[in-house]
Amino acid sequence: MHAQPSPASGEPAQELAAPADWHTIDFISDLHLHDSAPETFLAWQRYMQQTPAQALFILGDLFEVWVGDDSCEGDSFEGRCVQALRQAAQRMDLFFICGNRDFLVGPDFGITCGLRRLGDPTVLDFAGQRWLLSHGDALCLADTEYQGFRALVRSPAWQQDFLGRPLATRRQMARELRERSDARRHSQVQSFDVDPIAAAAWLQAAGANCLIHGHTHRPAEHRLGESLRRVVLSDWDMRAAPARAEVLRIERATGAAVPTVRRLAAA
Repeated sequence: MHAQPSPASGEPAQELAAPADWHTIDFISDLHLHDSAPETFLAWQRYMQQTPAQALFILGDLFEVWVGDDSCEGDSFEGRCVQALRQAAQRMDLFFICGNRDFLVGPDFGITCGLRRLGDPTVLDFAGQRWLLSHGDALCLADTEYQGFRALVRSPAWQQDFLGRPLATRRQMARELRERSDARRHSQVQSFDVDPIAAAAWLQAAGANCLIHGHTHRPAEHRLGESLRRVVLSDWDMRAAPARAEVLRIERATGAAVPTVRRLAAA
């Protein structure tokens, strides 16, 4: 077994072996669900009801923001999302890696929704291959300002202080952080991407040849040497022109030497 250090935790990467009855797996990320984008929510809800996959991996930023598991109580938008997840979990396995927008998702969320939270990164053993899964933000090493902020908000002390505040205060603080983040992104001349050397090192340490991640909103496939590659997931935005709602699907075909990897429009 290979063990890969995770930049976020310093611990070896989690490993997950797919059961024999998994033939189709879907991957999505960066939906940024929020109540002011109902079109994207409805597209995601329809997809969750219709996908033939036996397992779905959500690789971060399912929500535009998550201010604590208590935000889904009552008749809230977050509560509607939880209901959609709970219904989907009755017919397929759900897995979640937190992103830079929803890193405060806690254990109660997984229990309520029937999904399993995974470490970042996680190695998935499926169809005779090892796939390395990540949100991707930890690999954007050139963005040193963001990496410093990431380390701060992932610290137990910061999270304990934030989650100890009233829900209304947390929502307001989250709005301010988003506005600051959006302003910084629009003002940047350079848009930071995943560091290819670090990505290749992750793959080599994990004994995998394909990294699947989101975060950058730049769907593509990149070669990282002779046998290594990284596949970048799309974000979702049904108000864009054209609309974006892409799923990466891996299928284990009977008798096939290698699995089929396809990009599909979910809506």
